[in-house]
Amino acid sequence: MTLPPSLPRDPLFRRFTTRLPKAPMSLARSGNSWAVDALITAVVQLAVTIPFVVPRSADVPPATWASYGMTTLTVLPLLLRSRVPLTALLLVTAAGFAYLPLDGPGQPLPYSPLVAIFTVAALGGVWQRRVTICIGPPLVVISSALRTNTAREYLFAFFVFTMAYVLGVLARTRQAYLEAVEARAAELERSRQVEAERAAERERARIAREMHDVLSHAVSLMIVQAEAGPLVVRSDPDRAEAAFDAIAGAGRDAMVQLRRMLGLLKEGRDADGGTGPARSPQPTLDGLQDLVADVRRTGLDVMLVPEGEPRPLPPDVQVTVYRVVQEALTNVLRHARSAGSARVRLVWEPERLVVSVENDGHAPQDGSTRGGGRGLIGIRERAAAHGGTASFGPGPAGTGYRVAVELPLVFSSAAEVDG
Repeated sequence: MTLPPSLPRDPLFRRFTTRLPKAPMSLARSGNSWAVDALITAVVQLAVTIPFVVPRSADVPPATWASYGMTTLTVLPLLLRSRVPLTALLLVTAAGFAYLPLDGPGQPLPYSPLVAIFTVAALGGVWQRRVTICIGPPLVVISSALRTNTAREYLFAFFVFTMAYVLGVLARTRQAYLEAVEARAAELERSRQVEAERAAERERARIAREMHDVLSHAVSLMIVQAEAGPLVVRSDPDRAEAAFDAIAGAGRDAMVQLRRMLGLLKEGRDADGGTGPARSPQPTLDGLQDLVADVRRTGLDVMLVPEGEPRPLPPDVQVTVYRVVQEALTNVLRHARSAGSARVRLVWEPERLVVSVENDGHAPQDGSTRGGGRGLIGIRERAAAHGGTASFGPGPAGTGYRVAVELPLVFSSAAEVDG
């Protein structure tokens, strides 16, 4: 059976499929199958009893308890229909042939055989269905010959036998389809849960990266200025005042960034410029000058050196460039020993943008310079998100330390317009 390529995932669809009436196959496997079989048997018994209780014409022999008892014997095997369908059919057939010699009232329909044939077609195994198909038609011929031996009897008997079997096959097919639909819906639900977990994991990593970049940079600036302030508070009050102003400014900036991210988290929005209302502008390439100026106030000689012809970039790529430079400068302030200067280069090439931050200090001998630090991991992740690469190591002359990120300049036209 071929299933549709996709199924609805909404809860209403799942509730609908779980509330569909169960087909006979699932009823047979449930704990209520005995009750269902007993109910069907009682209904069939009631149907075959009607000809015995309605008034009969005077020229017809009266109904006897023997014939009624034999009629009941044709019904009782239906109690076993769900568990041994073929056995129930054979018992019903045997009792029906035993009833033929008796002069009992006839039945409008062979209720018990019809139910038994339907059950075999719906619940029976392959060999049980084959046995029914093989022995069914000969038995229909024999029973019709013993009754009236008329063409009308033969046609009617073959018709009801065929219809009962076809209805059973349709019930089996319907149950198989429902089980396949439920299995597919369960599989889609599991896939949706897995994807939701992966999305949550990616979101947690992105949030951690964003908070690390913001807090690490702000705290590093405050630490550097706080350490320098007491040294010049007496000899150079103006410089000390500037250091304290820089500390306050870095703290305020960090608080603004934190409020923005926490607000977006509360509203379930994307902190990288998604559909949510922006509480503050996302950093862009235009903000690099201010970033460099903030770092320069710590005493580090920082220069921003663009090369080539700038081109418009999508907002998310601009955020990546800004965060890469921010993290690299933060690492210079925190880790580079005896660094006196740093250069931030934006090299615009025909098919890529190379962002590099170089300093003239000595690289620290810890995991942060070997790619194991959280900040450098974040730089790699940001570059990879745009199909780029990141590299870390000594500067071009073998001295200092260099962080470089290469980003491809291949964007859709819509993204370039947005940029």
